[in-house]
This record gives sequence, C-alpha cells and structure tokens, in this order.
Amino acid sequence: MRIRKFMAPIAAVGAAVLALSGCAGGAGSDGGTDAAGGEGESYRIGISQLVQHPALDAAATGFKKAFEDEGINVEWVEQNANGEQPTAVTIAQGFASDSSIDLVLAIATPAAQAAATAIPDRPVLFTAVTDPVAADLVDSAEAPGGNVTGTNDLNPVADQIALIKEIVPEAKTVGIVYSSGEVNSEVQVKLAKEAADKNGLTIKEQSVTQVGEVPTALEALGQVDAIYVPTDNLIVSGIDSVMQYSTSKQIPVFSGDTGPVEESGAVATLGLDYEKLGYQTGQMAIRILRDGEKPESMPVEQLTEFELVVNKKGAADVGLELPRAVLDRAATVVE
Repeated sequence: MRIRKFMAPIAAVGAAVLALSGCAGGAGSDGGTDAAGGEGESYRIGISQLVQHPALDAAATGFKKAFEDEGINVEWVEQNANGEQPTAVTIAQGFASDSSIDLVLAIATPAAQAAATAIPDRPVLFTAVTDPVAADLVDSAEAPGGNVTGTNDLNPVADQIALIKEIVPEAKTVGIVYSSGEVNSEVQVKLAKEAADKNGLTIKEQSVTQVGEVPTALEALGQVDAIYVPTDNLIVSGIDSVMQYSTSKQIPVFSGDTGPVEESGAVATLGLDYEKLGYQTGQMAIRILRDGEKPESMPVEQLTEFELVVNKKGAADVGLELPRAVLDRAATVVE
C-alpha cells in the first residue's frame, strides 16, 4: 500500500521502421480529428524511447499529456529500441526519412544522440538525459545552438548519497553497477564519488554492457553496505536482478529515481517525477510547434523540486527500520 502525503516536494530504416510503430490514429499536420480529441491544429510527432521501464514510460506519458491538456491533436509514432543503440539509430533514421513528422522526442541519452545525429532539419527534443552537454547534444544548456533542446534529469546525487548515510549510519562502502555505454551514468558515478568522500563513504563500482551482466557485476562488488542505482536505463530495466541480490545478501538498495522505490522495493530516494519531467518537455514542444519558438535559443530545462520517497517494506526486507525523522519528511511512504 502506498501512502502519499499531501505536502510540498523536498526541494531498415524508412518505411519498414514506421510500419512497426504503435500509433494513436488521427490526422497529420494538415488538421482534423484524432485520439487527442477535438478539431483544429494537429501534428505528427515521433517518439524514440531507448527502453521500456517505469521512469521512461512515465516521461512519455507526461509528454503526451501536455498536448492533451492543451487540446492539441497529435498522431503519435512511437518506437522502442529495447535497449539497443543500433536499433535507436535505425529508428532515428526512419524518422529522418519521414517528412510528415513535425517533431521528434527522444527519451534517454543514447536515443537522443541517435536522433540528433540523424535529424538536422526538424526540432528534436530530449528528456531523461542527465548531461546534454557531455553527451554532445547541445552547445550549452543556456544556448543549445541547433535544432535540439529538451529537459535533463540530473538528480540530486549528493543528497541521495547523504540519505544513504542517514538511513544506514554505520555504512562504510556503497556499491554502484552502471552501464559503460551511458554518459549519464558516468556523470552520476563521478558525483557519487565526490559526495561519498564528504560522507565518510567509499564507492565500489562495476560497469556492464548488457542487462545479463548485472548479476555478475553485483557479485564482483564484493562486500558493500548499500547499493546505489543511478538513473541508468540499462540497470533500471534489469532492476529485478538488483533486488533479488539485495534480498539474498540483505543489502539495502537506494535509487536515483522514484520508480525502483515505489515499484521494486528499493529503500529510498530523493528523486524526480519523470511524468512531470515529460510534461515539462511537452510544454516546450508546444512552444516550438504552436508558438514558433526556436530550439536553438531555448535553454535546457530541468525540474527543481525532488520528492523523498521511502519503502518501509523494502527496508524491512533487508533488516532496516527507517528513522522516524526520514518517515516524517517523506512525501510518499510505501508500506
């Protein structure tokens, strides 16, 4: 049972690809009526999602809801790369060859990199990207400088590491398993190391290239007092392996976003709401399509409020009792 407190948050190619898309039926940019309801302005928007997992799914949901709330008709052309970068490239190339698509949303860094490379002539928006500058998606966060902009999902890594120490005060080592192919994860591991030093913690890390390597990487960490899962698309898509290891070894898991806490039994996070992030990205897309704003001059946006989410059952499953001070300030408590 989830108890939500009502309080402010704490701070190949071409036609073959398109034939496989899951679309909500409707009219293209010439107007008409479709699943969004109503008549009037209408657009055709491609969505390239790197992999299916709760955070990225929520971002897509939020993006589409922004258009629904404005009563804007959209024909959605949705593709999922199933975690494969070559597939993300193929999807992007398919969108590039389809001149009827008005704008492309790329969800997660590898999908965004593929879209930015393949599509130079239409707006490309990204979301769930931790560091768009490091990923070479924009010139700078303040002035993107091209046809690509969007929202980043940089989570408060330092505060999350401090939260581990607060909940497990005797902790000395924190293990991190991450994807070596995701720039966003490398950024978070660096931030985690910096924060660990300030909290008297040592980071032990292992990288993987595919989901099947996660169990071996967890074992390779050796003795750790907690596991931190960054907003890493590959690792989160394989979160079940992490949680099975956590339970068997009685090691608490802390995450970079709320999904693993709410759905999988991770102990806690001070994380962002990906549906809100996607919605914010949708609002940016509307400003481009309807109001004529240019991506090149639209700064990269991000959420500024984060929610403390804790899982009492997840904590109990690994022998932890959450401190009263943590429970009292939590926005969401999963029982």
